[in-house]
Amino acid sequence: MAEKQTFSSELLPVRTPIYRELLSGVDWLALHYSPVYYGFGVPRGDGSAVVLVPGFLATDAYLTEMKCWLNRIGYRTYLSNIGRNADCLETLVNRLQATVEKAFHETGRKVHLIGHSLGGVLSRALAARSPEFIASVITMASPFRGISSHPLVLQASNVVRQRLQFEKKKEGPPQPHCMTGWCTCSAGQALRNRLPGDIMQTAIYTRSDGIVDWRVCVTDRAEDNFEVIGTHIALVFNPFVYRVVSYRLKQATRMVQNAPVQKVG
Repeated sequence: MAEKQTFSSELLPVRTPIYRELLSGVDWLALHYSPVYYGFGVPRGDGSAVVLVPGFLATDAYLTEMKCWLNRIGYRTYLSNIGRNADCLETLVNRLQATVEKAFHETGRKVHLIGHSLGGVLSRALAARSPEFIASVITMASPFRGISSHPLVLQASNVVRQRLQFEKKKEGPPQPHCMTGWCTCSAGQALRNRLPGDIMQTAIYTRSDGIVDWRVCVTDRAEDNFEVIGTHIALVFNPFVYRVVSYRLKQATRMVQNAPVQKVG
């Protein structure tokens, strides 16, 4: 039986400094002036697969820059193909699994997941549910220990939840906890489990996060948590994040290379 992780079952509105998100453009500029962006001073990849997962209400489009960078430093990168991240956890995780299995079979190797915000939550849920496909999970400002966000974000998620409940009335009784970490679907249940020990996990966070409370974005293991300077939105354009990602992916690939070979499917 999988060990449960600490998860708050409350929706907690937090007055995060959302105005700081206006500085996201600064992070983008800093990235393009950084040698890291051009592949200098970071370890090279080994051609293994990396799947990028977008945050709440977003699509894969804004992850294209990180995808191109990962390709430049030697990884085979895939976008999630989950569509807009505004659906029930089960639906989104099932779509993500299809992409992960495609990457797994095309490369013949376990897959690395990198998720931004809610995308990291989906990544952890999939890794806990189908660990045989996953080498590592990197989350960027992902509230996987509870929903503690700015009131405006909670309002937006409530609107999406109400839409989903209305749509699902045709299929049966509404699920009041849809789109939360305590939903009774398989993805929601998986999210409440700890990741297996052979899956390297990395939690990147910023204390100046204007969207979610950074304290729900970290693991129980201090060595897996990496604090950076920047905004929530622009962590996908942050040079400090790119450096952490490159080194953690390298560590994870070494772990996979040293692990016993397991046949899947």
